[in-house]
Amino acid sequence: YGNFIDNLRLFTKGGSGGMGYPRLGGEGGKGGDVWVVAHNKMTLKQLKDKYPQKRFVAGEGANSRVSALKGSKGKDCEIPVPVGVSVTDENGKVIGELNKEKDRILVAEGGLGGKLLTNFLPLKGQKRVIHLDLKLIADIGLVGFPNAGKSSLLSKISHAKPAIADYAFTTIKPELGKIMYSDFKQISVADLPGLIEGAHMNKGMGHKFLKHIERTKQLLFVVDISGFQLSSQTHYRTAFETIILLSKELELYKEELQTKPALLAVNKMDLPDAQDKFHVLMNQLQNPKEFLHLFEKSMIPERTVEFQQIIPISAITGEGIDELKNCIRKSLDEHANQENDAYHKKQLLNLHISNTVSYSEPPSKNAVSSPRMDIT
Repeated sequence: YGNFIDNLRLFTKGGSGGMGYPRLGGEGGKGGDVWVVAHNKMTLKQLKDKYPQKRFVAGEGANSRVSALKGSKGKDCEIPVPVGVSVTDENGKVIGELNKEKDRILVAEGGLGGKLLTNFLPLKGQKRVIHLDLKLIADIGLVGFPNAGKSSLLSKISHAKPAIADYAFTTIKPELGKIMYSDFKQISVADLPGLIEGAHMNKGMGHKFLKHIERTKQLLFVVDISGFQLSSQTHYRTAFETIILLSKELELYKEELQTKPALLAVNKMDLPDAQDKFHVLMNQLQNPKEFLHLFEKSMIPERTVEFQQIIPISAITGEGIDELKNCIRKSLDEHANQENDAYHKKQLLNLHISNTVSYSEPPSKNAVSSPRMDIT
């Protein structure tokens, strides 16, 4: 990943409370709290560079004294983190997520000040080791094996300038680009470090890659029409096999990833014989079950990904790029509309339920009830 950091372990401690004043019943101030706060312009690397000790301790509460029987609260401590961070404790339990600017999470509480309940002795603040885990948030996540042409595609459809080289594992760190449309709509696209077979077992960049996919709304599979071979020691995979293996990697890491809406960009259509190979691939994708006998059982996903659109493209010549951009936008718009409809239906249902509940309350004692009819 080079200089890119996507997780960090920090020590946090709430401030101790202040001493009480037994003779006059004075209360010590509560210790300060430790908060994690999201900032748009922050990175985990900046956080690590600025606070190399990675220790965050809040201020102590003031002691109670004659001139101020109620001691003032200790100073809170704020940890600035980038947007898109998930905060977990030492046991991996999620404390919370920060998805937008100024989101904040309390991670270590200050101790109570001394008072009658505590025999006027202050309590210590909470100690907690926390893990910050950065997961990119983007509209579209590019999924593909190394050398599928994802970086070239990103530079073609957006204003991103990823480092592109002629060897496997080209993408050093997650690269974010924005597709700009003529009506000023913007769609963010994340190109993530190349997957390899066995990524779910954390081979290659494994989990570092897969966890970022979780935070994208939709997936764009990018495959090389001529297939893929990582090295002379590994199997050659056709474009169809590549798609099946990518699906399997997603499923083994987290099944929900397969339920995300997905598009397929078949890249390098400028190569000789690309058209013939594309016809073969389309036939395989339309009848996948007929070709699954070619795979070992362990490589077959429980469910094959259903692509909303399949677009042949060439990131080099620009063929199909405009159509791909239109398909991405259409897919995101349709999905947003479906979510809106579902949200409105839920609101209406809640309204209906609350009305039904209020109407079905038992009548009060003074109410006149209609005569009961027994039907025999």
